[in-house]
Amino acid sequence: MGDFMKKISIGIIGSGFASHLHCKYMAQVAGCSIDMRAIADIDIEKARKVSDKYGFRSYYDDYRRILDDKEIDVVHICTPPFLHSSMVSEILRAGKHVICEKPLTGYFGKEESAFSVGDTVPKSVMFREVRKELAEIEETVKSSNRLFMYAENYIYSPNVLKAAEILRAKQSKILFMKGEESLKGSTSPVAGIWNKTGGGSLIRVGSHPIGGILWLKREQAKSRGESIGVESVICDTARMTPFLSDYERRHIDVTPEDVEDFASLMITFTDKTKALVIAGDVMLGGTKNYIEVYSNDVVLDCRITPSDNLSSYMLDEDGLEDVYISELLPSKVGWQNPFVAEGVLRGYVGQFQDFMECVSTGREPLSDFDLAKQVTEVIYGAYFSAEEGKSVQL
Repeated sequence: MGDFMKKISIGIIGSGFASHLHCKYMAQVAGCSIDMRAIADIDIEKARKVSDKYGFRSYYDDYRRILDDKEIDVVHICTPPFLHSSMVSEILRAGKHVICEKPLTGYFGKEESAFSVGDTVPKSVMFREVRKELAEIEETVKSSNRLFMYAENYIYSPNVLKAAEILRAKQSKILFMKGEESLKGSTSPVAGIWNKTGGGSLIRVGSHPIGGILWLKREQAKSRGESIGVESVICDTARMTPFLSDYERRHIDVTPEDVEDFASLMITFTDKTKALVIAGDVMLGGTKNYIEVYSNDVVLDCRITPSDNLSSYMLDEDGLEDVYISELLPSKVGWQNPFVAEGVLRGYVGQFQDFMECVSTGREPLSDFDLAKQVTEVIYGAYFSAEEGKSVQL
């Protein structure tokens, strides 16, 4: 293994939900030694708790301490999305590789329009500003001699990887894809506020199936020696839950102030094929993640969650207080499909394995900057389309 056995020191910025995922599954990376060196959060107590739980050497309330640490090789951005783009540039300029959570960036409002961004700023303005920012980030990334790794776990789901392998081997032409991430809201306190998240269900959860679909199309194009991009998008969004009474919305954990809680998006590729993405915060029953692929000679149904490799039937929840069954599924009684090997099936283990191998060997990750940029462009083109009620060319 030679060079691959070297030690890699990491720093993490942000100590919320995403940081726990990163820490938990980084510990499962094989073939190299991971040094959990430092974590930073403006809430020093939160940083301390994550540091204690996962064995970091240091914790800070200023992320610049991580950038100044010469020993750190890779920095994970696990902050709210409005901080991503400035941190990407700072980290690369500090000479470190970067792993950035989704989305890469978004429109979060200027000083004069800090509130109700989603209701007051035209989506045409957002689309233009985001594209400009993406070009600036791209310049920084491409001129850097460090890696940009986009934390899109769908790509590393074994289902999606196997689908890509089959498509490459058969040199199939994908005609239509359908992907969805739906659930009953979010645990994040800022999920309903545009200036913190850059949008609603489409960017927060729809970014996953969009990323997986765009990557599969890219893999198809490569295997056939073609170049395929996104030609246009047409999207419809809704904000439905405010029309429910308090009693009617008792099972749904979403408070959309100026964001959508449902979106359906149709993507047209330059080869005239199509993809449909559904993203919702209004669907009970746990978390639904899948990508269906319909090609000229094979159909592939990637069921990411829930999986069907274990079924359970329980009449009560006695003794199960600390037993995890499923994300955003409040009851454990009756028939269930408990999540098994979730970190593997949802792609987190494969994602960090790939990223650490890339840092060790210098090769490019499967989930790279080009994908992060394309996902962001598609999402903001979709928001523009939903507001205008017509197709938007990319």
